[in-house]
Amino acid sequence: MAGIWKLPVVFLCENNKYAMGTSVERSAHNTEFFKRGDLIPGIRANGNNVFTVREVFKLIKQYSAIEGHGPFSLELNTYRYHGHSMSDPGITYRTREEVADVRKTIDPILQLKNIILENKVATENDLKDIEF
Repeated sequence: MAGIWKLPVVFLCENNKYAMGTSVERSAHNTEFFKRGDLIPGIRANGNNVFTVREVFKLIKQYSAIEGHGPFSLELNTYRYHGHSMSDPGITYRTREEVADVRKTIDPILQLKNIILENKVATENDLKDIEF
């Protein structure tokens, strides 16, 4: 219906790499979730980069809402640090080392912090003052 009526809607899939208790590769035949909208166009983007997410949504807003082309499917790749629930501790299907490595390399908050420091938007002390 959204495609027929050209509704300005975004179908968003937050792909955190794991289904309940297993990787998406073991739980889905087609892991390109952004392509599952049949005739609805879609893309995959880095959901761990705040600037990428902002730019993707600007493009989708232009395409879908302003130009009136209709719905859009967006898959944002990210990472889930913990299990889904109390019954899923999240350590049976991945290692603690994997989680630690992701935290060090692609964590969105750490990435943004590094960009802020590299571009001298704020100092380390400034950022410590606003941390929770």
